[in-house]
Amino acid sequence: MGTSLHELKPAQGAVRNKRRLGRGEASGCGGTASRGHKGAKSRSGYAEKTGFEGGQMPLQRRVPKFGFTPVRRKAYRGVNLHVIQRLLTDGKIGAEVRPAHLVAHGLARQRDAIKILGHAVLKESVRVYAHKFSKSAEAAIKKAGGEPVAVDKLVVR
Repeated sequence: MGTSLHELKPAQGAVRNKRRLGRGEASGCGGTASRGHKGAKSRSGYAEKTGFEGGQMPLQRRVPKFGFTPVRRKAYRGVNLHVIQRLLTDGKIGAEVRPAHLVAHGLARQRDAIKILGHAVLKESVRVYAHKFSKSAEAAIKKAGGEPVAVDKLVVR
C-alpha cells in the first residue's frame, strides 16, 4: 500500500535548519550568529576565491609554468586514413569523403578544421576533401588513385 498524504516527508537532507540566525540574543543564535569572531568569513559578502587554500600557496602558483601557446594558433581535428578506409569498407561513405560525412559519423564537429593524417594505406580510390593533409596522407591518397582536395572554408556543408 502507498504512503498517505499525512505521512509524506521531504527527502533526507532536502530541508535545512530553520533557526533564524542573527535575530537577537534571546533567539540563541544572536551575537556572532554562529560565524565565530572576526575574520573574512564572519563578514557579509564573503566569497572564497576559486583555488584558495587557506593562505597556503595555491597549487596553480606552486606548479612551475613553461611553454608558450600562440594566440592565433589554428587547431585541427585529426582524422587518420585507417578510419576513412574502415568507413569505405563498411559502405558508409562513397567515392567522396567530405567534412560533412566525417561530422555525420562523429569524427569531427560542425566547425572543426579537419586534417587528414596518413596512419594507414588506402586500398580504394577516393576523393578526400579536408582543410589540411599531412604529407604521408597526401601520398597515400594519390598512391591509391584518389585525390586530396584542400577546402578553405571552415563551414561544413
